[in-house]
Amino acid sequence: MTSSKHDFWVNFGAGGAAGLIGATITCPLEVVKTRLQSSFYRSQEVALQSRNPVRIAAHHMVGVVGILKNIYQTEGITALWKGLGPNLVGVVPARAVYFSVYNKGKAIYSKWNGEENSKVHMISAFTAGLATASFSNPIWLIKTRMQLQSEQVIKTGIVQYKNSFDCAVKVFKQEGIVGFYRGFSASMLGLGESTFQFVMYEYFKKNILVVKQKKDPDATLSVVETTVASATSKFIAAVTTYPHEVIRTRLRQTPQNGVRKYTGLVQCAKLIYREEGMIALYGGMAAHLMRVVPNAAILFVSYELIMSFIK
Repeated sequence: MTSSKHDFWVNFGAGGAAGLIGATITCPLEVVKTRLQSSFYRSQEVALQSRNPVRIAAHHMVGVVGILKNIYQTEGITALWKGLGPNLVGVVPARAVYFSVYNKGKAIYSKWNGEENSKVHMISAFTAGLATASFSNPIWLIKTRMQLQSEQVIKTGIVQYKNSFDCAVKVFKQEGIVGFYRGFSASMLGLGESTFQFVMYEYFKKNILVVKQKKDPDATLSVVETTVASATSKFIAAVTTYPHEVIRTRLRQTPQNGVRKYTGLVQCAKLIYREEGMIALYGGMAAHLMRVVPNAAILFVSYELIMSFIK
């Protein structure tokens, strides 16, 4: 095996392992985030009298704690890891694909560009994001529908999907292959988040190392420094691009009585804004940030430690 191929598969394995660790630890908040974003939750939510950002943020934080407590009391602790199976089936290969393609892209684009810089990081991250989204969208769709099913059962009394496999079969029969790519257009918007995140992460890493290596040329990033760089870059990217998360979740919901309420990216955004207001496009953001920021820190620290161990 050539060095290039070896590096690709090393990054593939390290990315997958890091994704497994992060997803397992933060799964309960993923369940909460999905429910807070769904129209089922929004339709039962009391409208806020104030549009004050502080009150809205506080409202979302209370919602996170309330849903966690409610899930634990009414569905049991295992419900907090509902959808972990398909989540891991999606996360592990998705992270493996992302990190391997990203690092391969950096090597290729750096040769073309003559040096590794922010432009190379941006193009590499976009390429990796496109490859990952194309591969994993069907898995995320199934995961989303399985997580939202509990609310549908409460509302209608009907259990539509027995398990993830049954969900996949019914999606194919009722909606065709295109059904697995509901929300794909919103996922494309999500490329902006991952691209922005990786460019900033590389920027923070580079500048921290520049400062440290002035004193010690052999200095490397500590776990704390990697945590700060990854968490900060994820927080900024997530807040900046959050509405696409809500739109993507709505597009992936199971049609009610065979009628699809949200039919496309623009139509979905306009309808949410008209019926629920701008704040709905930020529904579940508190839970989202509570999950993705520590998840990013766990992911990158795990990845960097695994790569250091291998090297």
